[in-house]
Amino acid sequence: MHTFWTACGHQHLTRNERGWLVPSPDYWRLWLQRPEIALVPESCKAEKRLHAALTDAPNMQVTPADYKHFKDDDVRENYKLFLRFRDEVESAGSLEAAYMGWIQSGNIQLPPLFIDLVVQAIVCNVLTGEDDAWVWRAAELLFRRQRITVRDGRVLSGDSDTLDTLQATGGLGEMGRLLMEGGAPLKAVDVKVLHKDNEDRYLSQREGLGRYAFLLDMTHEIQNELPHGLILKMVNARSGLKALAVVLTRWVQHFLGVSVQIEPVQKVDDPAWRWHVGLDVTATALLNDLYQGTELDAKRQQQLISLFKLRFDNPQDMRADVQGKPVYLGLAMNEQGLLKLKPQNLLLNLPLAGAI
Repeated sequence: MHTFWTACGHQHLTRNERGWLVPSPDYWRLWLQRPEIALVPESCKAEKRLHAALTDAPNMQVTPADYKHFKDDDVRENYKLFLRFRDEVESAGSLEAAYMGWIQSGNIQLPPLFIDLVVQAIVCNVLTGEDDAWVWRAAELLFRRQRITVRDGRVLSGDSDTLDTLQATGGLGEMGRLLMEGGAPLKAVDVKVLHKDNEDRYLSQREGLGRYAFLLDMTHEIQNELPHGLILKMVNARSGLKALAVVLTRWVQHFLGVSVQIEPVQKVDDPAWRWHVGLDVTATALLNDLYQGTELDAKRQQQLISLFKLRFDNPQDMRADVQGKPVYLGLAMNEQGLLKLKPQNLLLNLPLAGAI
């Protein structure tokens, strides 16, 4: 696994016979160091006592009596959530098994942060041996919200939280925030599009603001104007959509054990269109309307980032009534230009043989 993304704890996980991730005691110790649970000067004696005990034995049994006398109600709730998370993962036997249990239940009781960190660690497992910077950057879409912008005809995806922080602080942290609030002019932070000239810098970034400060070019087709009014259309060799297709292909294989091929497409021109999956809430609604023949207005059309075609390598892995037919996927931003991809949709909604 790569040496970055260490905040998700992938370096403290081992693989079982299936290749799924099993937590070690150090994985749980890392969670105890997170700001939601880490000790602070104001921590009470009961909190310090339990924190020390868990640090020494991360899998110890904890009862409500152990945190009943915490002075801070928020800290008490944070411990309850952490302990529920720990116990559910340990009971499931792996992060992947726990994740499947949560999404299949349809009633996840854990904060989104917990799920995103689990997905991030699983993505590290899925991409073991991968050296392509574009694939790793595209994989961030599975667990970090993106802000989509169109610049000079190109569709760019940037990490939403990072861009918001940079805008608020000028890239100078809390000092930058104070300076901006005081009206001091700050030099604009230059956020780079991932390119062959900076891919090594992307791969070398560790935790911190710079880790997610690279934009991903999601433009699949590039148009070049030639003399005499001719327009040449070319597929972008470094399309973030192609990289995302690689990630999603491996994601399906890792969880479901079926081999598929996914490729970006410009439109769905298929009279035999039988199945589709939205990769986010907005795309699900858009695809449903398109499937029903509903005309989309210009504003909603602009929200659609891309379509994909998914094919099963072995049609026998599909439900009999759609065997051999493609599955269309959609990716879209909401009205605020934000994209929150839901990778669980691919695991829950594909037409698998044997599925009810």
